[in-house]
Amino acid sequence: MRNRYLLLADMLLLPLCAWGAFALRLDWRVSAYLDDLLPLVLVVVLVKPVVFLAFGLYYRYWRYASVKDMVAVLLAVSAASAVVSVCVMVGMVFGLVPGFPRSVLGIDWLLSLTCIGGARMSVRVIAESFARPGSDGADASQRRVLIAGAGEAGSLVAREIERNPQVGMTVVGFLDDDPVKLGKRIHGIPVLGALPRVGPIIDRYGVEEVIIAMPRAAGTVVRTVADACVRAGVASRTIPGVFELVDGQVSVSRLRHVDIADLLRRAPIEGTRDTGRYLAECTVLVTGAGGSIGRELCRQIGQAGPRRLILLGHGENSIFDVATELAERFPLLEIRRVLADIREPDRLGQVFAAWRPEVVFHAAAHKHVPLMEENPEEAITNNVEGTKHVLEAAVTYGTRRLVLISTDKAVSPSSVMGASKRVAEMLVQDAWTRTGRAFCVVRFGNVLGSRGSVVPEFRRQIERGGPVNVTHPEMKRFFMTIPEAVHLVLQAGGLSRGGELYVLDMGEQVKIVDLVTDLIKLSGFTPGQIPIRYSGIRPGEKLEEALWEDGADVAATSHPEILRVREPALGASHDLQRHVAAMVTAAGTGDPRAVIAALAGCVPAFQTQPEATLRPTGAPEGVGSEPPGTVDTE
Repeated sequence: MRNRYLLLADMLLLPLCAWGAFALRLDWRVSAYLDDLLPLVLVVVLVKPVVFLAFGLYYRYWRYASVKDMVAVLLAVSAASAVVSVCVMVGMVFGLVPGFPRSVLGIDWLLSLTCIGGARMSVRVIAESFARPGSDGADASQRRVLIAGAGEAGSLVAREIERNPQVGMTVVGFLDDDPVKLGKRIHGIPVLGALPRVGPIIDRYGVEEVIIAMPRAAGTVVRTVADACVRAGVASRTIPGVFELVDGQVSVSRLRHVDIADLLRRAPIEGTRDTGRYLAECTVLVTGAGGSIGRELCRQIGQAGPRRLILLGHGENSIFDVATELAERFPLLEIRRVLADIREPDRLGQVFAAWRPEVVFHAAAHKHVPLMEENPEEAITNNVEGTKHVLEAAVTYGTRRLVLISTDKAVSPSSVMGASKRVAEMLVQDAWTRTGRAFCVVRFGNVLGSRGSVVPEFRRQIERGGPVNVTHPEMKRFFMTIPEAVHLVLQAGGLSRGGELYVLDMGEQVKIVDLVTDLIKLSGFTPGQIPIRYSGIRPGEKLEEALWEDGADVAATSHPEILRVREPALGASHDLQRHVAAMVTAAGTGDPRAVIAALAGCVPAFQTQPEATLRPTGAPEGVGSEPPGTVDTE
């Protein structure tokens, strides 16, 4: 219904309200007061629609009328009645309007509020009735859905399902632990019980799917509900997380299957608004800005209000994408897109000379362990030589603060990638020793959701029915989400005074096979339905990682999730530059053995592995080189 029809309805309802006010006040003897009624009707018809127009009642889409819209109706009707009262009083003073009981005006206000508001609410009622015939759930083709969480998110999901019959769902009830809500109805849907009763309620009401609408709930709560759904043999899905709900809108189309990132086996790290306060009004440069970590760094840096943000990377498409996203999110931020390779010192010098960044986040690196085992020259030229060039440019052009993104694979490295990142850490500490500037290293483990990380690949394998490739049944890793890791990187950068090695507290290590088992169950399957295949440990991989060397001095910082680590072997040696030069020379020859020998000479803890992949008995040959078992950082 267009609003012009509402205008016509108002023109009919307003005179009726005026007549009704006279009738109620004068015991239905309206005919004796027609001379009084007609002037009031004329004033009402001329004045009230104009006031309604001024209050925007004809500019609203009443199909989705809300409490705010009803407040607008209350204000508009009250203002219109006030204007009519003033006009009538003035008319009486000048003899233009005959006298009549003033209480008629109050009754007219009440009737107008009821009729005008009711007409508009009827638009929504009629629209929803047409949109969802048989909303009583009688349609057997619709899936019977139970919503876990009767808060704001659950309420929004229920309304979306009611408004969108094409999704083929009908909500049978809510679950919630709040005793005040138990037994009550929300949008006409009953709150059937508390969360622990999810299994019995599924059986009693024939539930076919559970939607977990608790974006602020701890991961353990979500996992408990999801596990109960698996035991009951029904699928479960969750609405997007709290960061995705910041706009307050939930759409059924945005429902997604439970992601393992929601189920970290520790309390999630909470962000704060003042994370990057030290970046305000600074020129900040991010290397590797098109990567997973680099992109999230740019997002969170943009919220800190820097004067200028320089996106440096050598992939034109990724730099274009991140710059476009940032321009939409931060229209007042000056963004500079720089296509450059950190292995080219002259080009880096030009960039630093042109913009003179005060803060640098160095996230550019090769990260894939098996690929770097096959291409050790690339690990040296990018992770080692590239870091050396970034540090030289930063020192030459006055960068005050630099943060290197490192990895737990740099601890007692068994891979070329890990050893190359260890050398990069040493170069940062050497630069601090020479300059005294706030150059530091932040080390953390695996991040979920990054390009090349395991969860998307595991989910793809589950969707096609398996098998899911895991390298070894005892392999463990530390896990953190990208926003968590970047938040702590920015925090550590603000804590630095120079030379620190910061390690992020990532909780306990988790078995990869346990994560796969959880993901299989949360996707609506039982572990037996989706087979797991062990492909064997590949060259350069370890069963377990560590966040610092044995014997390291670990101390707390002012941030509870950031630790400061002092490792005696990490200090830059007097001949570090000679070792780096030898590595670069070896990389130039294209001889992998020479590269590995040069790395081992610089990093005594580097333990090279034989080329043959260790495999559990019965594992198929040739699987160890496939990417599905890869667990990557950054």
